[in-house]
Order: sequence, then C-alpha cells, then structure tokens
Amino acid sequence: MNTPSPDNSRWPYVRDVLVFQLKLVLGNLLNVVLLPVSIIAAVYSLLTRKGGRLGTPFYEVLDVARDLEERINIYGAIGGYHATGPSSSRASAHIGDVTVDDVVRKVEDVIVREFSAGGTAASAKAAVSRVLDEIRNRKR
Repeated sequence: MNTPSPDNSRWPYVRDVLVFQLKLVLGNLLNVVLLPVSIIAAVYSLLTRKGGRLGTPFYEVLDVARDLEERINIYGAIGGYHATGPSSSRASAHIGDVTVDDVVRKVEDVIVREFSAGGTAASAKAAVSRVLDEIRNRKR
C-alpha cells in the first residue's frame, strides 16, 4: 500500500501567509504615520507657498510613501504563485535598495542553514542578528 507523500507545498504556503501578515502590519503602520504627515505637509504647502509649485512638500511625502509601499510589496506572493520567475517584477526595480522580501529571504536562509548544520536556536539567533546588521550597515 502506498502511503501518500507529505505535501511539500504546505510550508511555502504557510511562509507566504506569515510574510503577508507581516507586510500588512508594516503597510498599516506606514498608513498610520502617513495620515498626519501628509496632512501636515499639505497644510504647510498651502501656508508657505512662495511662488514655486504648490504642494512640493506634500508630493515629496507621496514619493517617499510610494517607495516604501513598493519595498513592502504587500502582494508579492502573487508573483510567486502565478509566475515561474522572480516573485515580483517590482522588486527588481529597487536595485541596491532593501525590500521586505529581501530581508525575509535572508533571514529565512540563515535560519535554514543554521538548523541544517545542526545549530541551536541561539546560534540561529546570532546568525540572524549578523545578517540584519549587514543589511542595516549596507544602507548607511
């Protein structure tokens, strides 16, 4: 009697669900911050216009917000589900920039490598800390 093999697609699916939840939280935090910042920038633009283009500070806030939204790439898992290539074409638009997907991928790789090598939770934690420090230092 053949026993069914375990469903290997379960873990990538669970990972996608967890990463999606993380991205939703990050996106919502961004929205909470953007609400007052964008209003302040808009009011500041109206009160301090000196002949330049109206709304420059407001549009600068929008530009930063768009970049952060693209780095979060909330729906990036759809690309992996529908495509055979990279999970998102937008992620490649940020060459040199760090996206949430980049951080998750690096952390996941370190954890898998540590546990595959017989590491402990403490060694995995230390390795993840090193990777996060590298990412932070690269952005400076």
